[in-house]
Amino acid sequence: MSNLAHKPPLGLKTSRAGDRDKARLSAVAKLPCVICHEYNYQQVTPTQVHHCIMGRFSTRRAPDSMTIPLCDGHHLGMFDTTKVALHRSPQAWRAAYGPDTDWLSWVEERISQ
Repeated sequence: MSNLAHKPPLGLKTSRAGDRDKARLSAVAKLPCVICHEYNYQQVTPTQVHHCIMGRFSTRRAPDSMTIPLCDGHHLGMFDTTKVALHRSPQAWRAAYGPDTDWLSWVEERISQ
C-alpha cells in the first residue's frame, strides 16, 4: 500500500526541481498551435505549452523537452470549446491528430531555426 500523504493532489503531476528549461518553454510558447497551423484552423486563443502525456505512465510531469504548442481549444478546452481538447477527450484527439509525442519533431524543426 502506498503512502498517500506524500503524493500530490489527484491530477497534479510533480516535477523535479532544476528540470525546468525556461528557454525551451519560452520558444515553444511563441510558436503557433501545431494543430491549428497544420490543419489550417483559426487559432483564437494564445498558445499554451503542453507537456506530452500519451504513452506515459508516471506521476511525474514529462520533461520540458517533451512539450508542444497548443491553443486552448486543442489543449484544455476551457475557453474555446469548438475544437477537440486533448485533456478533455484524449482518445478523440489521438484519433484525429495522432499521439501528442508525434508532434515533437515538428516543434524541434521550428525552434532550431
